[in-house]
Amino acid sequence: MSGTESSKIKDDSTEEPEASTKSKEDYGIIDMMLSHGELRVINSETLIKETQNRVWHALKSGYEYSPVEDESDAFLRKHVSSRMKMVVLYVDLVGSTNIALELPEDKVAIIITCFAQEMASTIRHHNGYVLKFVGDAVIGYFVAEENQLQPADDAVLCAKSMISVIQKGINPILNQYDYPDLAIKIGIDYGENMIVRYGADVEKSHVDILGPTMNIAAKIQSMAKPNQILIGDDVYVRVHPSIQQAFEKLVWQNNEWRYRRSAGDLYPVYVYLD
Repeated sequence: MSGTESSKIKDDSTEEPEASTKSKEDYGIIDMMLSHGELRVINSETLIKETQNRVWHALKSGYEYSPVEDESDAFLRKHVSSRMKMVVLYVDLVGSTNIALELPEDKVAIIITCFAQEMASTIRHHNGYVLKFVGDAVIGYFVAEENQLQPADDAVLCAKSMISVIQKGINPILNQYDYPDLAIKIGIDYGENMIVRYGADVEKSHVDILGPTMNIAAKIQSMAKPNQILIGDDVYVRVHPSIQQAFEKLVWQNNEWRYRRSAGDLYPVYVYLD
């Protein structure tokens, strides 16, 4: 940080802030992973506390996030030239252009890094892979070859956790250092995609995922409002009934949404209701 910014940090900032003063009820201490056959539990309070600690260190001392093994790259290299069913999740940082224009470079770097790394951590926490960081967006995927239902549940519950991490994990710490609140938009879709390698080098050539699901998930995300989760119909029909109840089909106005199925009908999109 610049001298001006660092002078704003009080002496008592050398002590790590309490991760939370809210009750367990405020945090919804568990996310219930309804897996069409088993029940798994994620401790949301712990997830948020860990986020707060990492962000606090980043703001205080320019803490670099520890490198994480690129599990996605290793996985994709094993399946090059294969078609694979997956649930794709796009999460985008709202207002990143204004953030870049209005804040000093050091603050912008910290905000983008914290956002990207915490979203990636949340994806991994929910059994997903982090495909890549694209500017102010993070793309994750959940393999659905053996079971199409569990990955759909995982992706939706991951999206819910992402919003909690932003609102209850990152923003309270940012506020202590006069940083603006962050908000995100999330789009999720399901389908078959092709895994491709750009080059002959088996170990070093870039690998990526191509297919309509990638494109549709991105388009769905672009239609979301801040801190809103939108999912395509192919995800909706695969999630647990208790999760379906939290969604409502969107009614589009003025041709806002134009993506159609092969039969010519508009592809249904559903919005998560808090």
